[in-house]
Amino acid sequence: MRRRAALVTLISTLLALGIPGAVSVSSAEAASFDLYVSPTGDDHANGTLQHPVRTLERARDLVRERVAGMKGDLTVHLASGTYRQTKPLVLDARDSGTGGHQVIWQGTGNTVISGGRKVAGWRPVDGRSGLWSAPAPRGLTDTRQLYVDGVRAQRARGAVPVTLTQTATGYTASSDVLAHWKHPSDAEFVYTSGESLWNIERNGLGQWTEPRCRIAAAEGTTITMVQPCWDNSNKRVEFPDIPGRTVSMVGPGHLTNSGKATYIENAYELLDQPGEWYLDRAVHRVYYLPRKGENLARADVEAAQAEKLIDGQGTADAPVHDVAFRGLQFSYATWLTPSQPEGFSEIQAGYTITGDKGWATQGLCQYVEGGTCPFASWTKMPGNVSFAYGQRIAFSDDVFAHFGASGLDLGTGSKDSTVSGSVFTDISGNGLEIGGVDGQTPASGVQVTDNHLYGLPREYHGGVAILNGYTQHSTIAHNQIDHVGYSAVSLGWGGWPDKIGDAATPNPSHDNAVRDNLIFDYMQMLDDGGGIYTQGLTGTSLADGEKVTGNVIHDQWGLGKNVYTDNGCTYETVEGNVLYHASYANVASRHTDYRDSLGNNDPTLVKDNWWEEGTSDGDNKGLVTTGNKIMAGRSDVPSEILDNAGLEPAYQGLLNRPVGAVSTPEAPSRVGTSTAGPDALYVTFNPSFVDGGSPVTGYTARASDATGKQVGEQSVTAADFKRTALVRIGGLPAGPLTVTVAASNAHGSGAPSLASLPLTPTTVTALPGAPTGPKLRTASTAATVAWTPPTATGDAKVVGYRVTVSDGRDPIDVTGRDVLVGQPSAKGMFRVIGGLRPGTSYTVTIATVTAAGTGPAATVTATTRS
Repeated sequence: MRRRAALVTLISTLLALGIPGAVSVSSAEAASFDLYVSPTGDDHANGTLQHPVRTLERARDLVRERVAGMKGDLTVHLASGTYRQTKPLVLDARDSGTGGHQVIWQGTGNTVISGGRKVAGWRPVDGRSGLWSAPAPRGLTDTRQLYVDGVRAQRARGAVPVTLTQTATGYTASSDVLAHWKHPSDAEFVYTSGESLWNIERNGLGQWTEPRCRIAAAEGTTITMVQPCWDNSNKRVEFPDIPGRTVSMVGPGHLTNSGKATYIENAYELLDQPGEWYLDRAVHRVYYLPRKGENLARADVEAAQAEKLIDGQGTADAPVHDVAFRGLQFSYATWLTPSQPEGFSEIQAGYTITGDKGWATQGLCQYVEGGTCPFASWTKMPGNVSFAYGQRIAFSDDVFAHFGASGLDLGTGSKDSTVSGSVFTDISGNGLEIGGVDGQTPASGVQVTDNHLYGLPREYHGGVAILNGYTQHSTIAHNQIDHVGYSAVSLGWGGWPDKIGDAATPNPSHDNAVRDNLIFDYMQMLDDGGGIYTQGLTGTSLADGEKVTGNVIHDQWGLGKNVYTDNGCTYETVEGNVLYHASYANVASRHTDYRDSLGNNDPTLVKDNWWEEGTSDGDNKGLVTTGNKIMAGRSDVPSEILDNAGLEPAYQGLLNRPVGAVSTPEAPSRVGTSTAGPDALYVTFNPSFVDGGSPVTGYTARASDATGKQVGEQSVTAADFKRTALVRIGGLPAGPLTVTVAASNAHGSGAPSLASLPLTPTTVTALPGAPTGPKLRTASTAATVAWTPPTATGDAKVVGYRVTVSDGRDPIDVTGRDVLVGQPSAKGMFRVIGGLRPGTSYTVTIATVTAAGTGPAATVTATTRS
């Protein structure tokens, strides 16, 4: 049976490629089990090899006619080409396999299921040099995504052109500029969070969020924002007896920084950079500024139209089951809710507050009258491919790319399903979602293995690569996750009540494992997350609680942890991982267990990891730390552990699988400056985590005066910036200056970032104080030196530390993003010193470095272990 099915698949592929002489299998035999689909087929045909049908819907209907008599797997062969969907292919229990056999939707590797519409007929726009326009495709009334040769274009964006003063319904503007735009109600304010740093603002609803709300109307200087997005982002109910603490216990009750928007998006007036676009819905035209080298006469320009491509609508009583998708690319789907009055009022990981009174009741359960249950049940971002109550659903050798929501959602009631050997990239929000947190049937037995997730999220930057809600017996293993804007893997929910001394919300999760994954270059944009982030109850004991084992996690940018055990995280085991280059801690943090009044911590086992923080063995009221080893470098770790993490050998080819044309990198974000003397600025920014299909090689920072004239420029390699986290531009004039940064790769230089806030270089002379609380945590041949930033830094920002070891080696210059963030957040710092001798006393000094120079040192002495 397998041999026959494989032969039929081969023949289907040969026919799709136009190779003659491919028919050598009995047509009757093939027709009894298999169906054939081609973009050039005919839905009046019978679906045989010689007479394929054209649409997925017709193929599904033919499947329904044949499943009852299945004597083996029924394969739907999809020939190469693009299958355009204006609405999702809806599957239910009738489309399931029977008798232990599967219905297999089989592609060729060049089979694309698309929700896009081609945009053609481009012409130059009179009076606008470089700007082109084309009629919007028939039936396209709105979209949030446009792609040119598989490369995502940027919705036109720019700085808010007026000063805003927040009101109950929106803002009062400093002038009526916005009221004179063509369509001000198309425009959307974006509120980017992250840590406050230098003159980078924190504008959202917590360091891990990036909410969005559209303008409803601009009349004169009065700007009214859409409802309910505005109230859901500014009226979140707070405890009357706990000032500033929302009843949700997640983030602030209103937009921070007086509701100031970081930038504005989606207006014709903002079209000023190559790669930007705008859809004028009133005149039904698309506008685009081509990037260098793009030819719109030849380019494949796709506007995303459909909001779902596959919609598996099982129920608890009638699940859809035994269906597989192989060798398919799912692309060009959008999500329009954020453009509507609901907006995108984010809570965490793409969950939002929705509904007219969502701010007052949604997910607040026992804490407010009329609160909906369970606690923390907010609205999950949908998947452009989704299943509810799907059993034994399998995705393999697939690509999920160019999406406007989440990539794949195996939601409520998903059971014994698999995702393997697939690529997730260029997705607006979460890459893969498993289960939910709404009190419905949990997902169980979901296996996510050997996938490559990277270059996401592209639009809702608080999204994560893999989001796992309340699940049982789920495994996330041997995946590679790299170059992501926030956390890589997020598990669990509902632990926030410990912030007010209550126990985490009970949930059905248990026996979940995150093992042998390779995670690096994560949290490249937002803060307060981790490589593997968990919160809430993970089981009933350490035996059935979550297991985080064998993972290699390194090179974090934003402030957070390699493994983050957040509020209420109970019964988690963190064992045998390799954890380094974190910007806060390798494993953290401790939380009180409020299930009783004993004052213990949430039971957690941190065992036999290779790490840098060097915490001593001990039992801190249930938080057990034992057998962990200080690593000074990868050479300290057994090679078999490093080699075992990430994609297994058979799947390494995923790393070279192209998705879209090679292009220049996405612009860096959150550019900030600090004075570096009377004629110089230090510049920091979030690196480009979307590299355009070619690694970022460098960055160029450009300073401009108040007239927009460029007055200074400095380039730095990507490797040097990763090490130092800053660029110095010297020889600058007096006066307020702004800075933009562009990233480069082998394809060229990308568009510049949004500009920093203005800053005037000044003279700095006062030296910083000494670091405080120095500690030396020793092993036999290495030690972790830890300290807290100084309370006073003179008249300049901290840009580094100088560590000196008493054995006469050259001083160690400590730089990096955590150095820049450390002082304002008072976070602890640590670095590993290797090459030490056992049983030897060492004295280490740590001094703070600013633009004014090196301050006095703190000193600590300890003896290495024998």
